Amino acid sequence: MTQGPPAPVGFAPEAPGFAADPWPAYAELRAAGLCWHEGFGMWLAARFADVQAIATDRRMVRSPDSFTTPDERARIRRAANFHDMPYHQRFVQTSMLEVDGPDHLRMRRAVFPFFTRTRLESLRGWIEDFTAAEVDRAVALGRFDFVADLAAGIPGQVIGRLMDLPPPDAPQMTQWSEDTVSFFDPDRTEAKKARAEAATRAFHDYLQDRIARRRRALGDDLLSVLIRAEAEGVLSPDEVVINAMQLLHAGHGSTIDAMGNGMAALLAHPGQMARLRANPALMPLAVQEMFRFAAPLPFFHRFAAEPVEVAGRLWPTGTKFGLLYAAANRDPAAFPDPDRFEAGRQPNRHIAFGSGPHVCLGNNLSRMTMEALFGALLARTTRIEADGPAIWKPGLQAHGPQTLPVRVA
Repeated sequence: MTQGPPAPVGFAPEAPGFAADPWPAYAELRAAGLCWHEGFGMWLAARFADVQAIATDRRMVRSPDSFTTPDERARIRRAANFHDMPYHQRFVQTSMLEVDGPDHLRMRRAVFPFFTRTRLESLRGWIEDFTAAEVDRAVALGRFDFVADLAAGIPGQVIGRLMDLPPPDAPQMTQWSEDTVSFFDPDRTEAKKARAEAATRAFHDYLQDRIARRRRALGDDLLSVLIRAEAEGVLSPDEVVINAMQLLHAGHGSTIDAMGNGMAALLAHPGQMARLRANPALMPLAVQEMFRFAAPLPFFHRFAAEPVEVAGRLWPTGTKFGLLYAAANRDPAAFPDPDRFEAGRQPNRHIAFGSGPHVCLGNNLSRMTMEALFGALLARTTRIEADGPAIWKPGLQAHGPQTLPVRVA
């Protein structure tokens, strides 16, 4: 299906300026309702009710495999430029994020107990101590790039700790993750494709080596959990690599972006920063608001696996929808005064972590890390101000500052 109202002219996520301020374009999309984007080959949903309905409907799937023939699937992958990249196709395009039904549930169940709030509480002390030390180092500089000098070094170490991987390897894994997931942006250039395939191959080789070493001395870490799941017949050997890679991808870039977005929100709302500094007990609510205010993963897709009604209209099997979580989280129909950052906002039923079967597995870990970071930063400073303009990541797949200069006292 390719006929229908087109996306507003203002929606051009590759255009200069969109990354820094996408909110007017998202508002246009919400006003338009479901609309067709010819370049993306999908219907865009920006209203909270529509995005939530699509995300939670089990007839909506990430992969077209359940309703297409092998030839049709090959054609879809060629059209999306998701072909001719053997490592990416084998180890990224088959992760639990990209599959549905029993396979998705099987892989998710293999690691879910590791990501419950109760299980992660055992890690809180280490996260707080590590993050406080990183904050002390950055604050001592007086002026620093919040992203490069502070945020970028934290999530990789946290997820690496869960998997018991060497701390010095975290920066390289972060870069591999950035290069790999960038190819999920609708703009799939040949240069991005080459970087994504090379990064996936290097990441695969690294993980194969670490898995072989871990097999000789299993522990209580997440990588050992995956290896035990293989021994029990729950996961295949490939799926151990696939899921380790996907969890590391998720644990790196998106949390860095969320931290940068959170800092940018506080800088733009100094009154709320002062309120939070004066009342640290608000931090869990403030972190939830950081995710609502600027979702680090603003865009995902779903296919209709059978005819389904959305927004009062029947859509045929195969219809592809683009879910704009960031736009939905600023919908005035769902959130009072949505363009205002409100540290104590309640209720705050945002969908920055997605919704439905594919809701983010690491949301508890991400929030815990954010609470530790901003708690330590506000406790160790009396003033935080911008020290120059931020530079934002381009594209639609991720939202966050690449650089965010600050000065502190």
